[in-house]
Amino acid sequence: MTRLGRSFLFLQGVCSPFYPRLGQRLAAEGHRVVKVQFNGGDSLYWRRGSGPVHAFRAPLGELSAFLETLWERYGITDQVVFGDRRPVHRRAIEGGPSRGIRTHVFEEGYFRPFWITLEREGVNGHSLLPREPDWFLDTGRRLPERPAPQRFRSAFRVRATHDVLYHLAGLCNPVAFPHYRNHAPITAPVEYAGYLKRFTQLRFWKPRDEARIRALVSGKRPFYLLPLQLNTDAQIRDHSPFANMQEVIDRVMGSFAEHAPADALLCIKNHPLDMGLVNYARIIRDLERFYGLEGRTLYLESGNLNTLLKRAAGTVTVNSTVGIVSLEHRCPTLALSDPIYNLTGLTYQENLDEFWQKPPPPDDDLFRCFHRTVMHATQLNGGFYCRRGIELAVENAARVLTAGRSPLEALL
Repeated sequence: MTRLGRSFLFLQGVCSPFYPRLGQRLAAEGHRVVKVQFNGGDSLYWRRGSGPVHAFRAPLGELSAFLETLWERYGITDQVVFGDRRPVHRRAIEGGPSRGIRTHVFEEGYFRPFWITLEREGVNGHSLLPREPDWFLDTGRRLPERPAPQRFRSAFRVRATHDVLYHLAGLCNPVAFPHYRNHAPITAPVEYAGYLKRFTQLRFWKPRDEARIRALVSGKRPFYLLPLQLNTDAQIRDHSPFANMQEVIDRVMGSFAEHAPADALLCIKNHPLDMGLVNYARIIRDLERFYGLEGRTLYLESGNLNTLLKRAAGTVTVNSTVGIVSLEHRCPTLALSDPIYNLTGLTYQENLDEFWQKPPPPDDDLFRCFHRTVMHATQLNGGFYCRRGIELAVENAARVLTAGRSPLEALL
């Protein structure tokens, strides 16, 4: 390690070669790289040679002491995590600041598909981004436009293959990592079975949904959009007041029945990566009868979101990135939680019951400044799964990880 090099501790990453390639890049630049393995999948994907590797096999309650030892032994200056809500990351994030350790958090992009998120200390609800519209206006007006991203194709089958390999390697966990518990509430076999069934059915659903969307957008009745999120997503589990999407659907349909104009429709669209473990169609039918909404709701398993947003009278979301897409389309948007875009002038700030009565569109100037600022401060061109996406992500992330200040810290 060079005199000016930093010392990076890598915890858990995505199920792909991104983490090891980033570690190799940092090591090649003269930085120390230390990796902690928590399960068989971590061990499979990490390529030895970048630096020391340690396996954590003890109960979770002993992780803080384990990390303290590594921090001291290797003079850790930075730690790298994917997602800030995994149990194996929370102790690192909470304990790092008192030791002067910077935490770099990767996450899927706020703007997609050619971007990933990299922030210090937290993302989403824990982002250091201010929640002040005037700050975004002032900052965004001073920043130059971001160049167009380099594009790449990231096939779902590539991501799925990495995920399967990662979990197959986890078959050794009972022996090699006996105390490891997955942060996801759904086990891999159940998840894969759900995907297999749902994706088989999608070929039958798509023509039906396309016809429904054509009728909806060509009709004269106003409609509101409720895009569903994943029940397993930390955005719902850790960053919202709801336990699951069933609660969200109930809350929104109840309010719609009581307060929306009589001629309005409610379009509920499933998440494209939903595992099919929850029968949303049946839940919605039951709630239709309960709230007297027969003929006023439409449920879609698939379909083009942009086509819907161009015509929607409004979008209700919890904290999905769909909210940002809705704002891009100048569609009135209400967030039921507190995502980074929940700002006065962007999202509707009154309650849900009042939203159904002609909500105002987002302020164009504020959204341009918000978009420009968030892109500059938190987004990197790249991806986590395909070869070209990983190359771009490694190149761009290495520059930010080794800088004295993050782009957001420089703005603040």
